[in-house]
Amino acid sequence: MPKVVDPRLRRTELAEAVWRVVRRDGLEHASVRNVAREAGLSMGSLRHYFTSQSELMAFALRMVIDRIQQRITALPTEDDPRRRAERVLAELLPLDDERRAENEVWLAFTARAMTDPALRVLRDEGYDMLRAGCRDLVAGLIAPGRDPEWETARLHGLLDGLAVHAAMRPDVDTPEAVRAVIAGHLTELRTPRPDAAPSGP
Repeated sequence: MPKVVDPRLRRTELAEAVWRVVRRDGLEHASVRNVAREAGLSMGSLRHYFTSQSELMAFALRMVIDRIQQRITALPTEDDPRRRAERVLAELLPLDDERRAENEVWLAFTARAMTDPALRVLRDEGYDMLRAGCRDLVAGLIAPGRDPEWETARLHGLLDGLAVHAAMRPDVDTPEAVRAVIAGHLTELRTPRPDAAPSGP
């Protein structure tokens, strides 16, 4: 009797094989042949789930976005906006092996998105989602006198910078160091600007 394979599970396994090839050998080596070999499948079997390399690459990048979304959605309800911000931001930064893999894959694919229209759409979607998430967190934390849009852009830029630095020099930008930078920034967000006008009568 032939083995029944869950198509969704197999597509996920193939995307994870893409991640491994990209992290080990670089995106330029993530061919259909190499990914099939990494997953222990024939090229014909792989093409049963993905008709082209472009479709496979787009699915692998989509999986980064989806997994981050799922983790954030699964976070427990948190009434303290500072604690909520810390938990959400922790899911966006490479603070453990899982998130480090996502970060490295994301960075590799966003470079390719400069010339690949399908990946560009996903890159822009991820950018817009992160920007909206930063705006939401800032709204819950911002002190009087601070401009919400400026602070949103600043938090967004800080996250991107930390992600890149942690990928480049994990020995310097360790999880502890990254958390400390985020903690300091959140504290500053809640601090009124010295030149802010007093509130109330």
